[in-house]
This record gives sequence, C-alpha cells and structure tokens, in this order.
Amino acid sequence: MAFEIPRISYSGAIKELRIGVGPQALEVGGESSYPFHLFEGEFPHPPRIAMEVYDTPPEDWAPAALEPFREVAGDPVAWARKCTGDYGAELICLQLASIDPNGLDRSAVEAVAVVNKVAEAVEVPLIVWGCGNDDKDAEVLRGVAAACEGRSLILGPVVEGNYKQIGAAAIAYKHTVAASSPIDINLCKQLNILLADLGVPDGQIIVDPTTGGLGYGLEYTYSVMERSRMAALTQQDERLQFPLICNLAREVWKVKEVKTPQAEDPKLGDEKKRGILMEAVTATSLLLAGADVLVMRHPEAIAQIRTAIRELSSQPIAGR
Repeated sequence: MAFEIPRISYSGAIKELRIGVGPQALEVGGESSYPFHLFEGEFPHPPRIAMEVYDTPPEDWAPAALEPFREVAGDPVAWARKCTGDYGAELICLQLASIDPNGLDRSAVEAVAVVNKVAEAVEVPLIVWGCGNDDKDAEVLRGVAAACEGRSLILGPVVEGNYKQIGAAAIAYKHTVAASSPIDINLCKQLNILLADLGVPDGQIIVDPTTGGLGYGLEYTYSVMERSRMAALTQQDERLQFPLICNLAREVWKVKEVKTPQAEDPKLGDEKKRGILMEAVTATSLLLAGADVLVMRHPEAIAQIRTAIRELSSQPIAGR
C-alpha cells in the first residue's frame, strides 16, 4: 500500500500585497497553506528579505555587524546603494533612528529629506521604520507619506496610539501600513479591525507581530505567529489573513551574546560567527512561523536565509 502524506483542508488564504512600483516591485502573501507546505496548497510568492539602512551612524552595533558597512555608515544613500549593488538587496528598510526624542530628535523635515534621497537612489521597494515614539512617528511618517506619494512604501510601526494619523496618510497617498502589536494575537486582530474601520484597504496592510530574538522571547513570537496563521487559514478569520513582517535584526544584534568579545568569555566562541548564526536561526524560525518579509542585517546571515528559502520553496529568489 502506497504511503500518502496526510493533508490539511484549508478554508482561508493570506491576502496578497504589492510593495513598490516599477519593474522591481514585489508581491508577498497569497499562501493557501501553512508555510512551505507546497504539497497542500499554493505558495505563490517566496518570502522577501529587506536589508537595514540607518539614517545615522550606529554607535552601539557589534563590530561584526558594522564591519560590512563601516565605510558607508555615515551616508544612508551610499549604504542603500551598497546593499543593492554589493549584496543584491531586493528591499531596503530605512530605520529612522535619528528622530527619537530621547536621542538626536531630528525634525520631520530632516527625516523626509533623507527618505527622499534614499528613495531616489535605489529602485527596489522601500520600508520606512520610525523610532517607536507614537507621536513622533505619526508626525514623521505622515510627512514621508506625502513626500513619497506614488512610491508604494511600507510605513511602520503603526500602533493603536497613532494608527489614525498614519493610516489616513497611507490611504491618501497609497502606501502600506505595518500594523504593530506587542506579541498578542488579540491585540493584533484589534488593530487590524481599527485600520479597516478607518478605511485602510486590505491590500495596504502588513502585520508586524513584534519579534523576539533567539533566546529572548523567540518561542513566544513563534507561538503567536503560528496561532495567527492557523486562525487565518483554517478558521477563515479575515482580520488575520495578512502577510507578516518581522523586524528582527535589531532584536538579535542588541543582546550581550552577540556583543561579548571572545576574549572576555572564551566559551562563547567567535563573536562574528555567533552573531551571524543567531540572526540566521532567528530568521529561519520566523520563516517557519509564517513570515513574509524579514528585515535583516548581516550579509552572511542573509545569504544563508536566501538558500533556505530557495530550498524550502523550490522557487528562485532575487539577490546574490
């Protein structure tokens, strides 16, 4: 008797989302089965990887993370071009760290100018990520939305405290919002409902479940993402049927395990290899939980994940 693989019957599907414009625009989502279950349903678009670019030189990065970008760390335009030119980035995530009121507190005008320069310098789709301060992000991202009308950006993080301001700008200028909630499926669904009530089209929403790094809440993130996918695909929960974005690099590379030099703690091993592997393992786990977009940092970790996506999905992907 021939062996037959047990198959789940799915009643739902993930909505498709188009990011960017022109020949390098990307589509994500559209799955009608659990991640990489190609034997059970459709998996039309492989997950995508965005490379980080910061608008100000990072001062607290581990040396291994900064090494590939050291000569361009003070110029976000050159940094973005390096990511696309040298590392084949298919997406850029511009992190607006400088607007943080507890840091440099740069103005919305300055931030918009930087975003415009980066958007004009690269042809790949652009994600613009704020500092996490609700009010400042609302002010800055509204300005970014207006200045970049027609570019189809992803704007985030959009939270309950500022979804009205950023959501309205996304509707007016046709951008996607990254709906961010603190690793809680109920809060995630609630924010998606609020965005829908505001009038944000389903095709302009991607969900940020908030990401923990390896050893720092990753298993809880995985569980919430897994439950979200189960509800979306098997329970037809329309308010959870959105692609997922995981802004993971900063969570991985901020912890002591990637920053502690081997000389200080020899049993930890080589710090560069350690950091790359921690980022790659975190990214792999999130892929298996259902991530459609990963925001990553180190080129070597990204190369490993590109290989994993290619082998798991049996589909060619962009980048080298």
